[in-house]
Amino acid sequence: MADATKAQDAVITPREKDYSQWYLDVVRAGELMDYAPVRGCMVIRPNGYGIWEAIRDDLDRRFRETGHENLYFPLLIPRSFLAKEAEHVEGFAKECAIVTHYRLRTVDRDGVRTVEPDPASRLEEEYVIRPTSETVIWHMYGQWIDSWRDLPLLYNQWANVVRWEMRTRPFLRTAEFLWQEGHTAHATREEALEEARRILDIYAEFAEEMLAMPVVKGVKTESERFPGAEDTYAIEAMMQNGWALQAGTSHFLGQNFARAFDVTFQNKEGERDYVWATSWGVSTRLIGGLVMAHSDDDGLVLPPKLAPIAVALVPIFKKAHEREAVLEVGAKLEAELKAAGIATVFDTTEHLRPGAKFYRWERKGVPLRLELGPRDIKAEHVLARKRTGGDRLTIPFDQLASTVPKILEEVQTEIHERAKRFRAEHTVTLESGGSIAEAIEPGDGALRFVRAHWCGSAVCEAKVKDETKATIRCLEFDAPRSKGSCLVCGKATDRLALFARAY
Repeated sequence: MADATKAQDAVITPREKDYSQWYLDVVRAGELMDYAPVRGCMVIRPNGYGIWEAIRDDLDRRFRETGHENLYFPLLIPRSFLAKEAEHVEGFAKECAIVTHYRLRTVDRDGVRTVEPDPASRLEEEYVIRPTSETVIWHMYGQWIDSWRDLPLLYNQWANVVRWEMRTRPFLRTAEFLWQEGHTAHATREEALEEARRILDIYAEFAEEMLAMPVVKGVKTESERFPGAEDTYAIEAMMQNGWALQAGTSHFLGQNFARAFDVTFQNKEGERDYVWATSWGVSTRLIGGLVMAHSDDDGLVLPPKLAPIAVALVPIFKKAHEREAVLEVGAKLEAELKAAGIATVFDTTEHLRPGAKFYRWERKGVPLRLELGPRDIKAEHVLARKRTGGDRLTIPFDQLASTVPKILEEVQTEIHERAKRFRAEHTVTLESGGSIAEAIEPGDGALRFVRAHWCGSAVCEAKVKDETKATIRCLEFDAPRSKGSCLVCGKATDRLALFARAY
């Protein structure tokens, strides 16, 4: 319980004072993670890993329902594999960690016993710790695919990857992170395009339904496209400082990887053709997005559908004879809630007062807190407080298991609606001739998402980025067409792009 006390004592910097520090304070105080002894890495604690498990389990169900299967590929990739797809690898080359030896030896240095790589164990071919698995996957697909009858391959892998980031931030950008990466192979271009869009829809539905995070769906510009892809589709979410977070991507790879790894198949006409492909993924950065989209200056705010603990039941008593009765009734209520499928903890911690327990569960983002004392036992009810605020509620004992799920659904909806309102209030459409810099950063604290006319030129796109640090997050699928002029060059266009600063 020492760790819990430390978390309680940690000060959370207000968002308005320093948003970046607020974020770091919240993830620590909420016991989501701790810093690892390896540079740029983190230890994901039970509260954080529980969120990831909920993300993983729900997405895995959605993938399986659409015909996808899980498998696993090696952590180590021969360096020669990455050389086969130069455009793809260029996006990761500077971030790769390399395995050069396979054995250590002990040596004495100035009287100190230590270890070092054994020179005799140097590998003939070095291995890259996977930054992504396309290359090794397509090597294997070349062995598994021969005919149109072998297609499609609808595979997904849950794994860890390493990208040696120079600037890291817990969950948002770390040297090692957890993710899923789907890799599919198809007989036709149309099937692959349909698959890439289907997965993006799955991500968007998951974000709205489970993360309570409103997202925008669209296609990336060429400069923002995944290396080696013909098209990249993405969902973009708004954080509480007005910045964008790319919350999921799905890539139409065309035949690029099939050509690089010479993966062909005999089509129905009896001719050899290259396979069409997609790849797609989300990672533990979703947990960072969850924090930044919903939490407040008191700590985490977690959507009930992803919260590892949905309900915290706190006993309240002053005298010894009260303690026994409260603990007995509390244990029964906890059992009832668990039997109803509600993740519940009955906080019987001895060294913390009720107020400290309230504080603790608030910081950990528990959606609903229940209070039980001697008076409540006499009245045969508990008092309830939603993490989203409002008056305390009274719930009779005999209605607890049926009422709590309804309250949790209310909390889920409240969190989602609040995020939708915030995004609506911080999204503007820039009239032709207006200032993109002033539209993105109007000076009232939070930044904005800005829809503005763009001619399609990479030069104009780069100029906006240089002047404002904002990028085109996507060309929205549902954005209305309207006549206007490019915000940079003034060329007539009916294309609207979504600009924002992004993590």
